Amino acid sequence: MDKPHTLVTGANRGLGLEFVRQLLARGDHVIAACRKPGKATALNKLAGDHPGRLHVLPLDVADPKSHVELARELPLVLGEGEDGAPARLGLLINNAGVLHSGERFGRLSASIVEDSFRTNAMGPLLLTQALADALADGAKVANLSSQLGSIAGVSRFGTPSYNISKAAQNMATALLAQALAPRGICVLALHPGWAQTDMGGSEATVPAAEAVAGLLRAIEAATPESSGRFLDWQGRALPW
Repeated sequence: MDKPHTLVTGANRGLGLEFVRQLLARGDHVIAACRKPGKATALNKLAGDHPGRLHVLPLDVADPKSHVELARELPLVLGEGEDGAPARLGLLINNAGVLHSGERFGRLSASIVEDSFRTNAMGPLLLTQALADALADGAKVANLSSQLGSIAGVSRFGTPSYNISKAAQNMATALLAQALAPRGICVLALHPGWAQTDMGGSEATVPAAEAVAGLLRAIEAATPESSGRFLDWQGRALPW
């Protein structure tokens, strides 16, 4: 039986790197994508430790041209399955994201809002579209979202470009779920908790390894009927 193939974006640090570690530990073949593979020291060490099971490829999730280049290179990395047909991805984890700190009402920057939208919302949407032919029927797409993208959950003015872009990403998840439903592909919006990463900051409460383990359990439990849902790292439904 073919081993599963998973692609993780933003795989050079934080939750992305932890996803790679845990996916390798469970036996997956992993394609790890990041903007500057040559500087991804920890990722490249993992590749050395898992020859043939981890491939590191360049990807700027905010640049559609980079999506096309990744889609072109991916079949060469995936190779053929045991039946001789081209191998396909069983899981795509759209993890890459950006959070600009220090935003204040009255001093918002159009360039920061645009950068957040291109990376956090447009990126996962267009990348999934570009890689649709590489996804197996019945595959899963996990979009790393945030409870800060919940409109129902707004209680203060904070990190506006991040919140807005994650709300837009949630809509992209719902739309992708509809687009890919005929192929039985499940698309999820997932909140990792306040994870202890560089983005999460010093006060974060959930260890990265615990967050990723929970997210992988939620992905594993998902069915085509779950597609389009917004869940946290413990599998609980979140308000839109």
